[in-house]
Amino acid sequence: MDFSQPPGENYANPKTCFFHVLFKAGALAFYILSALFFDNFVSLSRMNKKDSWLFWWTLYLSAVAWIVLGIFSLIRFQADYLLVVGVCLTLSIANIVGFTKCRKDAKKQIQQFASQTIASRVSSTIQS
Repeated sequence: MDFSQPPGENYANPKTCFFHVLFKAGALAFYILSALFFDNFVSLSRMNKKDSWLFWWTLYLSAVAWIVLGIFSLIRFQADYLLVVGVCLTLSIANIVGFTKCRKDAKKQIQQFASQTIASRVSSTIQS
């Protein structure tokens, strides 16, 4: 197969192609170079209630926005846009479900750790 372009043919949307490559490369560069600038960029001690509030509301509001856009696509009989909205809504819901399960599991692990720590301290106090 020959994937070369015919002579004189350009990209249909060069700006879109440029930003697509730029954002993908930026994400990879941040991941690779983050070790140089941050000791631990995944740190729970930096989280606060405002960060948590913003994170969860953004998750929910983005799903609501996709639902609204889906309704407009249905009203206008735009099947191609409805397909895109359906994929985006599915991914948003998957994010909500996944992060909710992680949140519940993290709470359970913290509770187990706390109960084990308390039990070991109580037993060491009783033994001494």
